[in-house]
Amino acid sequence: MDKTTQIELEAAAFRRLVEHLRTRTDVQNIDLMIHGGFCRNCLADWLREAADAKGIALSKDDARTSIYGMPFPEWKAKFQAEATPEQLAAFEAAQKKSHG
Repeated sequence: MDKTTQIELEAAAFRRLVEHLRTRTDVQNIDLMIHGGFCRNCLADWLREAADAKGIALSKDDARTSIYGMPFPEWKAKFQAEATPEQLAAFEAAQKKSHG
């Protein structure tokens, strides 16, 4: 496979992942962090870092809007639930496991 095709396929997979996460608003970021070690905010940070590496200015807010499909404060108000004590404990355990 040539490099251009690989990049196009990877970009298509990324767009599909983002669209999937936009439709699965029931899946909380903390749950993604517990089970996957990343969340929507991580994707936005990685997008911003990739832009920065190319010398392209992309703000944190614009990167998050690209991932969430709306400004983050709006998404948070509509879809983000308060983390439960169980989620916080699982997150803490996952952090220790990944850094331990």
